[in-house]
Amino acid sequence: MPPRTPRPPAGPAFRVLRLGERVSLRVRPRAAAVCAALLTAVLVTAVVTLTTGDYPIPVPDVLKALTGGGDPGTRFVVDSLRLPRLTTGILVGAALGASGAVFQGVTRNPLGSPDVIGFGTGAASGAVTVLVLAHGGPGEVALGALAGGLAIATAVYLLALRGRTVQGFRLVLIGIGVTGMLTAFNQWMLTRASLNDALTAQIWLTGSLNSRGWQQAGPLTLALLALLPPLLLLSPRADQLELGDESAHTLGLRVERTRLTLMVLAVGLVAAATAAAGPVGFVALAAPQISRRLTRSPGAGFGPAALTGALLVPLSDLAAQHALSSELPVGVATGALGGVYLAFLLAAQWRAAR
Repeated sequence: MPPRTPRPPAGPAFRVLRLGERVSLRVRPRAAAVCAALLTAVLVTAVVTLTTGDYPIPVPDVLKALTGGGDPGTRFVVDSLRLPRLTTGILVGAALGASGAVFQGVTRNPLGSPDVIGFGTGAASGAVTVLVLAHGGPGEVALGALAGGLAIATAVYLLALRGRTVQGFRLVLIGIGVTGMLTAFNQWMLTRASLNDALTAQIWLTGSLNSRGWQQAGPLTLALLALLPPLLLLSPRADQLELGDESAHTLGLRVERTRLTLMVLAVGLVAAATAAAGPVGFVALAAPQISRRLTRSPGAGFGPAALTGALLVPLSDLAAQHALSSELPVGVATGALGGVYLAFLLAAQWRAAR
């Protein structure tokens, strides 16, 4: 047999980027390339979304409308109808992707996403309560979603607390049970509502970007600006947390304080996204896993997960708008894709267990 050709040594997993004498950053080349590709895909999806529909608009006319030019009809379609819906979808996807990466890292379980362990459902319960009992408008519904998400997150955290620590599997199991109870509560609330309120609540519970405007995109933008930067700054500590509590504590990390801080930021992102578009399912579950497979890098990966979610939601909304003759809520598209992905994930775990 001819001798085997030796493989060239693998390149470094990361490179150090120095910003001055005291500041340096670790940059993973593959992860950076994946983020650039995801950002390009988001921009392409945005161009297609703004130019297609019942009223097709050429790209030059879209650019004129975005800069304040063009005819009034084109500016209305772009600035008042399509752009706020697109912006809301991108921001909702980014929020859900980042929050999913947090909870999957905290629980060290690919099924530990906020829509599985009840935080998204808690936000939906708060919003449905405001819709049915108080007949609230968009602002009141948003506040109800924020209150519901934070209340349920606090309850699940306290129930999963054992001693002074929270174990990931307990958080997942308790969250699944709470999700079942909240789903039953939401259905019961619909039976007590009037026909108009029940229809409005049911559409909202599906997760939809229909009729979303700047009144939803604006507060969501502020929420991401407030919550996403500190989350990215905590990414190195989240990487240590994934090593396990004992290893992280040995490295000098305040484990429970870090875990609680990450969860508070992630719950805020989930509640803000749910307040803007309803409970858009499976994005928080799938986006972190997809980004990890693309980047092939260990660690939390909050940035790639956020960009993956920012691509999945507007892309699913674009497919839902053109799938049938009538517009479908984006939650229908993400639910269909997420169900297939969940089956794949469970099958992969079953094969690994064997």
